[in-house]
Amino acid sequence: MLYPAELRAQTFKPKNVVGVEGFEPPTFCSQSRRATGLRYTPLPLRRTCRLAPMRARILLMHIATVNQDMPFFCILHLNLGRLTYRFNGKRAKIGHNILGTLSMSSLLLDGKTISRQMEVSMKQRVDALKSRTGRTPILATLLVGDDPASATYVRMKGEACRRVGMQSLPLHLPGTTRTDQLLEAIQGLNDNPDVQGILLQHPVPEAIDERLCFDAIAASKDVDGVGCLGFGRMSMGLPAYGSATPQGIMNLLKAYNIPLQGLHAVVVGRSPILGRPMAMMLLGADCTVTVCHSRTRDLPSHLRHADLIVGAVGKPQFIQADWIPDHAIVIDAGYHPGGIGDIELTPLVDRIKAYTPVPGGVGPMTIATLMEQTVKAAELAF
Repeated sequence: MLYPAELRAQTFKPKNVVGVEGFEPPTFCSQSRRATGLRYTPLPLRRTCRLAPMRARILLMHIATVNQDMPFFCILHLNLGRLTYRFNGKRAKIGHNILGTLSMSSLLLDGKTISRQMEVSMKQRVDALKSRTGRTPILATLLVGDDPASATYVRMKGEACRRVGMQSLPLHLPGTTRTDQLLEAIQGLNDNPDVQGILLQHPVPEAIDERLCFDAIAASKDVDGVGCLGFGRMSMGLPAYGSATPQGIMNLLKAYNIPLQGLHAVVVGRSPILGRPMAMMLLGADCTVTVCHSRTRDLPSHLRHADLIVGAVGKPQFIQADWIPDHAIVIDAGYHPGGIGDIELTPLVDRIKAYTPVPGGVGPMTIATLMEQTVKAAELAF
C-alpha cells in the first residue's frame, strides 16, 4: 500500500524507485513498475517531504480505460489548486475532469477590484501629464433632462474623475432642450481645447435625435465610443475609442487572462452602444460570434452551446439559468432595480466557469474604461 511520505517528520530522499512524487512505492521490483505503469519523478533537491501547515497532497486512484485498463494515480495539490500525476511519464487530460468535479465554485470576475487597479495606473499617468505639461485632463459630461438614474451615473463619473486626478465639467440642460440646441452645446465642447473627452449621457429625451448628437462628437473626444465613425474604425481593426461598456468587458476578461480565441460567444442584445460593438470586439478577438435578441426564435438552443454569454438585452433576468451550460463564461451587462441583471445568476454561481456579479461586475469597468480612454485622449492631445 502506498502511503504519503510527507506524513513523516523526516526527509524522504528515495533514488531510482517506483512511485509518484512525494509517495513511497510498495516495492522496488520491476513487477510493480509493470503493474502500475508509473515512473518515479524525483523531488527537486530544494524540496523536502516534511509536513508543513496549509500544505497537503492527496493521492487519488482512478481506474480508467487507458491502453489496457491500466490504473493510474494522481496527486491533487490542494494548496495550489492544480492537479498533477504521471502515467508512463506523461500527463493525461482526465486530471482536468477530476479537478472540475472537485471544484464547487465559479470564478468571480470582480470588476470593482480590477477597476480600482486601473485607477491606480491612471492616476500615475495623469500625474505625469500634469508634471510634464502643467495641464489637467477634463471630461465634459452632458446631461439632458432630470432622469434620476442618469444623474446618478453622471455623478459617479465625476467622482471617478477626481479619484484619478482629472477634472469633470458637468453641463446640465433642461428636458425641453431641442436637438439643434444640444448640437450647439456639443460643438462648443468640440472647439474647447481644454476639454479632452465628451460624454453625452444616454438616454436623452425622446424629442432629441440621439444618433445625430452622438455622431456630432469629435472622434478625437468620443471617449465613450458612441459615434458611428468610431464604431466603424473599431470594427475594421483600426485605432478608435471602443464603446465603454463592451470595451470594459474586454478589459475585464483580459485582466483575468481568459483566452477567447476559438470560443463560441453568444451576445444577447443588439443596441448600438452595447450589443453590436460587443459582437465586433469578440469577433476581433477570434471568437465565433452569434448575435441574438429578445425576438430570437428558440433562444435557449443558441445559448446551450455557448462558451461565452453576454447578457445585454435590457430586461430583468430575461436569460434563464437552465438555458446556460455548465462550462460557460457568463457576462451580465444589465442592471435593474433590486440589484439584478439580465441573467438569472443565482442558480449559476456554483456550476459555470466564470461570471460577473451584479452589481460590481460590468458597471465599475464601464466607468474605469471611460476614464482610461479620457486619459489616453489627453496624452494624445497634450
